[in-house]
Amino acid sequence: MRGILLLSLLLLSTTDLAWSGTNDAEDCCLSVTNLIIPRHIVCAYRRLSPENGCRLPAVVFTTQKGYQLCAPPDRLWVKRLIKRLDKNNSQVSTFPSSSQY
Repeated sequence: MRGILLLSLLLLSTTDLAWSGTNDAEDCCLSVTNLIIPRHIVCAYRRLSPENGCRLPAVVFTTQKGYQLCAPPDRLWVKRLIKRLDKNNSQVSTFPSSSQY
């Protein structure tokens, strides 16, 4: 019984490695939206570039519901949204932690 479980785990982990590969294409954007993403639905972002192994440079915004939306990094609205998120995140991190009270 232990042998079957170990073999199953080994097979599963080998399959995961084959799916992920060295270039995690599932982490890259295949296209970007030119529609403006409302700032009130976005809680985080990350940048993707050729240095990350992605063919299409993009900013991936994460919504409060967990959706990933790809946007073009050179658009003014994208830069403004990034600036706003950075500002909000810096304000949050400046509050003292509860352990200091």
